[in-house]
Amino acid sequence: PQETQTVDASAGNSDTDANQTDPENTQSNEADASSGDVATTAVSAGGNAVSLEKLNDFDYLIQHYYTVDKSTTINSSQLVVQNLLNKDCTIQKTTEDVPQILIYHTHGSEGYADSTPGDPNTSVIAVGNRLTQLLQDTYGYHVLHDTGIYDTDRDHAYNVAAPVIQKILQDHPSIEVVIDLHRDGVADTTRLAANINGVDMAQVMFFNGLSKTTATGDIDYLRNPYIEDNLAMSLKMQLAATELYPGFTRKIYLKSYRYNMHLCPKSLLIEVGAQTNTLQ
Repeated sequence: PQETQTVDASAGNSDTDANQTDPENTQSNEADASSGDVATTAVSAGGNAVSLEKLNDFDYLIQHYYTVDKSTTINSSQLVVQNLLNKDCTIQKTTEDVPQILIYHTHGSEGYADSTPGDPNTSVIAVGNRLTQLLQDTYGYHVLHDTGIYDTDRDHAYNVAAPVIQKILQDHPSIEVVIDLHRDGVADTTRLAANINGVDMAQVMFFNGLSKTTATGDIDYLRNPYIEDNLAMSLKMQLAATELYPGFTRKIYLKSYRYNMHLCPKSLLIEVGAQTNTLQ
């Protein structure tokens, strides 16, 4: 999720948000694409801890569940597993015809190995369409899928997207979960794939911005009051995925900036495969 900065906006690494580094270039700092050894750290699909012993070991938690980009740092006071697991990340189904989940794409132009450039039916937007269909038809949630293109100038995509997403949230206060759906960028020789229950599929990765750099500490002008909520969302998703579908998720990636995750407590930034995966 490449972010640059402007004077406010979303994520960034100079004066604004736009210059935020790209979760779309995560591989250089990632040694292992799998989600790690989970034999003794399983949690139930409902989020109830079966064993917290190893999860409470900060070194073990970082080693097995996170990739920390060299641009940022995190410590045991910010990753308190019990605090994160105690966060209520659920939403209730409703019969009201109002959106509960927003899906959008800061980098809507991102495509896959067999995508047609400029065709949203073959880009990451098509993945958003499929996720929308699953959440609505299979799981019964009301979803708003924003298909706007914000990355004509990729360096400023987060700044461009921010006011649009803010307006959507203002217009639809019923929205509780925001998902920014991306595809990652990796070396051309890397294939992020797993076989789950006999089906080959692209791996996914949850991503968090910490609004903090290794060099300067907290980025005050990119404040995010929801960092702990964001971390709880990704950790709960990671633990459930690890138990239900081992190998489907890569480690959660932590990076410096904000990536517009300050707009909603229950925010997820998800990388679905990479440019070396097919759309299928």
